[in-house]
Amino acid sequence: MLPLFVIIPLSVAFIISLIGRFYKRTGDILANLASLSLLILSISSLSAHHIGSVSVSVYKVGGWGGFPPLGIYMVLDGLARFMLITLNLVSALVALYSINYMEKYTSKYKFYILFMLMLAGMNGVIITGDMFNLFVFLEIASIASYALVAFGTESEELEASFKYAIMGSVSSSFILLGIGLLYSYTSSLNMADISAVLAEKGYSNIVAFISVLFLMGFGLKAALVPFHAWLPDAHPSAPAPISAMLSGVLIKVLGIYALTRIFFSVIGVGHIVLSLLMFLGALSMIVGVFLAIGQWDFKRLLAYHSISQIGYVILGLSLATPLGILGGLFHLFNHSVFKSLLFLNSGAVVYSTGTRDLQKMSGLKEKMPVTANTSLIASMSIAGIPPFNGFWSKLIIIMACIQANRLGYAFWAVLGSILTLASFMKVQRYAFFGKIKAGLKEVKEVPAMMRLVMVILSIICLVGGVVIIPQFNQVFLKPAVDILLIGKQYANAVLGAIP
Repeated sequence: MLPLFVIIPLSVAFIISLIGRFYKRTGDILANLASLSLLILSISSLSAHHIGSVSVSVYKVGGWGGFPPLGIYMVLDGLARFMLITLNLVSALVALYSINYMEKYTSKYKFYILFMLMLAGMNGVIITGDMFNLFVFLEIASIASYALVAFGTESEELEASFKYAIMGSVSSSFILLGIGLLYSYTSSLNMADISAVLAEKGYSNIVAFISVLFLMGFGLKAALVPFHAWLPDAHPSAPAPISAMLSGVLIKVLGIYALTRIFFSVIGVGHIVLSLLMFLGALSMIVGVFLAIGQWDFKRLLAYHSISQIGYVILGLSLATPLGILGGLFHLFNHSVFKSLLFLNSGAVVYSTGTRDLQKMSGLKEKMPVTANTSLIASMSIAGIPPFNGFWSKLIIIMACIQANRLGYAFWAVLGSILTLASFMKVQRYAFFGKIKAGLKEVKEVPAMMRLVMVILSIICLVGGVVIIPQFNQVFLKPAVDILLIGKQYANAVLGAIP
């Protein structure tokens, strides 16, 4: 099953590039079939997990090579399953939304080519078992995302894409340099083998320097403060489906997932690294929400909230306690859902009104009831209002801070949530409530496919809290938490699973 996560989107991208220009609906049909297939594959992978134990499956690419460091391996474990489901759920719904939304762009089939390449890269990052292919897949996803941000080819999009590409290249340079130094020190690129070698050789100054490089590189990909400068331009400028992908899953897969995988499972996390990540998480949480409050551009406001919500995820993970990691991963999933919904809501508003300026909107609830109601649900969820899914993950993170005697961080998490609520009350007040303006009286609700996707995501926001019920937690979240909790023992689990 494992190679299919990369083979399917790459093959579809190739086929669309050949025949997409001749048959208009080729991209719509093939991209949606591929995304749905990947979602089904992701969900079916849960059945491979044995409850109560760390289950790891290893695939030897090409069937060649012996024991690491020889050979190329793909690895499927609890954390990879969790990330694959999160990624492919969002991408399947975004692909469905794009059928109507991307009609206003020329060369729609090129959008789907880039979309599939980005999806292949992200799936590859999640399942790869070695550092070099992590970098290769990361670059495939990144380069496709640079092009997608500029897809509208207006001056704003091109400027944002250029800035994003420059910052992304700097980030990739840090990561590649770190991988090169790690290879020179361990003579291996296999993650499990590197972890075993580091355990034998012990910690050294070169490993500390490599840790700093990875922290800067993946911190840029995740848009943690102070590495966030590219995000407020890139996310608003991209077409709404790509904004949803960038904020919903890309910064999590290329940033948070890669960061936690390398630090928790390969290099190991010490007190200094955890304290630094905790501080950066709290800083992102507060700086992001303060920058968002003053925004009148709907999509830019959402972009700053991405920085803030990523802070919650990093804070939970960096506590390194079972409850903290559970809260961090749960919030990662929840944020993927409600932030994707919010960006698709903003896309629906732009699609119907032609503006992103909240001051030029008013009373849209009358003309766009589905968009308005789903936006309200997503706003309550991101603000952490019960019983929406965002409440439960934020509550777990705050409880984990208190349990770990980090009362200051618990306070900042609560304050961030209150300010988030204030920010989204402004959105609701100016965009959807009040009297409709004269220039908006002819506005209509968006097409059915776009409405369907927004309704599905809002339903997940409403019922997402059930994920922490033991029956669901045991097969979805707990296996991912267990992988991070065993730390560098992960190497033994992977090496022991190699046929």
